Amino acid sequence: MWDAIITEITLTPGVAWPVVVIRMLGAALLCGLIGFEREASRRPAGLRTHMLVGVASCLYSLLALSLLDRTSEFSDTVRMDPLRLIEAVTGGVAFLAAGMIVFAQGKVRGLTTGSSMWLAAGVGLACGVGEWAIAGLTTITSLAIIVALRKLERQAGTYQKQQKAQEEEEAEQPAQADSGSA
Repeated sequence: MWDAIITEITLTPGVAWPVVVIRMLGAALLCGLIGFEREASRRPAGLRTHMLVGVASCLYSLLALSLLDRTSEFSDTVRMDPLRLIEAVTGGVAFLAAGMIVFAQGKVRGLTTGSSMWLAAGVGLACGVGEWAIAGLTTITSLAIIVALRKLERQAGTYQKQQKAQEEEEAEQPAQADSGSA
C-alpha cells in the first residue's frame, strides 16, 4: 500500500521539474506585466488576477503535456485532442472576462480589462507549452497597444472624455446609493 502511495506522489511529470518551474514563473511574470498595467490604471482586474489567469492556463498546458506523455498507460479507446485544452481555457476565461464588462447607462466599460484577461490566458498557455517567443512577443505587443493607444487617445482628446465620463459616473453612484437608503 505504501509503495503505491509513494509512487503516486512521486509520479514524474511529462515535463521535467525545472522546466515546469520556469514555465510557471514565466507565465506569472509575463501575465504580471499585463496585470501591472491594468493595476496602474486602477482597473478592477489587475496584477494578481492576470497572474492567476496566466498561471492557471500554464498549469492546464502542463497537465495536457503530461497526459500526452502518458498515452501508453491508457487503452486504445482513449483519444486525446490537445486543441480541446485551448478551447476549454479560452471558454472559461471568456466567462471571467465577460464579468468584467459592464453595460450601464448606455456606456460599455471594462472591455480592455476583459480582453487583457483573455490575453493573459493565451500567454499562460504559450508558456505552458514552451512557446516562449510567442508568449514574450504577445506580452510586448499587448503592452504596446494598451500604453501607446492610451497616449494617442489622450492626444486626440478622446481618452480625457472617456475618463471624465467614468469619474462622473462613479461620483453619481454613491450619491444614488445614499438617496436609496433614506
